[in-house]
Amino acid sequence: MNVLDYTKGVERMVNPMDVGKTHYLQTKLKFLPVCLQRKIVKSAAKKADKMPFVVEPYCSFMFFELLHPEQIQEFLPTDFVPAKSSIFAGDPPKYYGIVSMFRIHTSVFWGARTEFYLMAENQKTGLLSWVMMDYISDTISYDEKHGLKSPDSNHAVMTTTCDGDFVCDMESLDGKKYAHCEANLDNAKMRKLDARLWIEGNTSIAYGRLAGEDDGDLFSLTFFPEEMARALEVPMKDVHVASASTGKNFDIKLDRVVSFPYAQHMLSDSPGTHTHYGSEEALRKAVEKINFKKLKNYS
Repeated sequence: MNVLDYTKGVERMVNPMDVGKTHYLQTKLKFLPVCLQRKIVKSAAKKADKMPFVVEPYCSFMFFELLHPEQIQEFLPTDFVPAKSSIFAGDPPKYYGIVSMFRIHTSVFWGARTEFYLMAENQKTGLLSWVMMDYISDTISYDEKHGLKSPDSNHAVMTTTCDGDFVCDMESLDGKKYAHCEANLDNAKMRKLDARLWIEGNTSIAYGRLAGEDDGDLFSLTFFPEEMARALEVPMKDVHVASASTGKNFDIKLDRVVSFPYAQHMLSDSPGTHTHYGSEEALRKAVEKINFKKLKNYS
């Protein structure tokens, strides 16, 4: 299995017609109690423990330095503590809150998402982890705490322009959560990323207390490490708008804006499953052994 074959395999797992059926089904299931929604989703997940997860080009990130990292502890799941991380290889590590902004297509949902992350260490495994504090989406979503969620954002803007601008303008329906970013990418330079943050961290993802249960509801992404090897560093002079909020007050300072000018192809653990790799070598071996003929669409 090489990167090209893997990329084609992930894309072929996504059927737009199946996605449409899932969106329709969610309009019915959302009226069930969350406990029943969990059972239905986890039962469906048993048919396929991996879900195709394609992040479309120009997924971008705003990195905010946390000036008082102790402020985030109450939002982290049990056994997680704030941890420093570096964005690019060789950068000095800092405590970060991260806002990711992207369009995505999977076998179950398709649309725009903004996700709010806190970087922490899982004390049980020692792995640097992306802890999802909250998120906004213009399409359906699922998490352990809320079950099957309807879109909580209308008229979301997540795009690029012919002038080289990346634009994100998303706000939750209640106005409490938002992400606004306008940055020109013409002068952005490709740089090598820090492997611990981007590779290790994406094999240890958890939900924070606003979006999940106390245990973190861990899951992993499965991908070729090259997917997270490099990205564009946007000059701060070319970042014209950069603001975000989850409705919680943290002392933060914008530190960096990063953008991926290519699509990223991954397999995400289905709800209720958790793959543990523990190292970049173990991740690579797992990807190389994937047999797409034995994988079924999760729908």
